[in-house]
Amino acid sequence: MSITKEEGGRLNAFAQEPRIEVLNTGSRLGNGIRLFLLVGTVLLVTLIAYTLRIS
Repeated sequence: MSITKEEGGRLNAFAQEPRIEVLNTGSRLGNGIRLFLLVGTVLLVTLIAYTLRIS
């Protein structure tokens, strides 16, 4: 912890910030989006087929 002394004798304490870690999640995110699009497409086609069948 860093401590600085200001005018008038006041002390300021600054917390030490943790190191930033960069996480690489590009491929996992891409697979999730593909799965979501696939499920959405199947659901949409199923709903359209059901609608055409009952009408």
